[in-house]
Amino acid sequence: MRHGNKINHLGRTHSHREAMLKNMAISLIQYKRIETTLAKAKELRKYVEPLITKSKNDSTHSRRTVFSYLQDKEAIKTLFGEIAEKVATRNGGYTRIIKLGTRFGDNAEVALIELVDYNEALLTSVEEKSTKTRRSRRGGKKADGTAETAAVADESSVEVVEDTLAVEEVVEANPAAEEATEAPAVEGEEAKA
Repeated sequence: MRHGNKINHLGRTHSHREAMLKNMAISLIQYKRIETTLAKAKELRKYVEPLITKSKNDSTHSRRTVFSYLQDKEAIKTLFGEIAEKVATRNGGYTRIIKLGTRFGDNAEVALIELVDYNEALLTSVEEKSTKTRRSRRGGKKADGTAETAAVADESSVEVVEDTLAVEEVVEANPAAEEATEAPAVEGEEAKA
């Protein structure tokens, strides 16, 4: 029986599974996102997130501990330099898994696993949403609703009055403009006849 055995063996021996997760973790650190099956992505998340947490404390002991898992100097350099700097304020959840559907050949569920702080398209859309401000007030409706409608009516009448005053000023300043506005209507009627 499998009581308490929560690890997904992924159909591999222990040494094969460890080597595969190590290689996938190195690729994730190097390329910031990789495409794999959903089951492997979930196991990779459990494998790589503690390593990223360890990299936030840049000490010799932390570097040696992470090196015992990855055994790749370039990946360690990237992890402790570039990635640790970006995730310094984050308390966890360094990776994101996005389901992509199924693979054509064997119908396996495919997923994209990526480091959260490196998705530029998502970050720019979040920044655009945060820069937009809402112009309405949050006062809510009044019980009778008369105050709001009166205020709206006053604002619209002010705009109409301002527009009509501006048109009257233009007509008074230039009497030929009044004749010009009437002339096209007359010419259009003559053209029809």
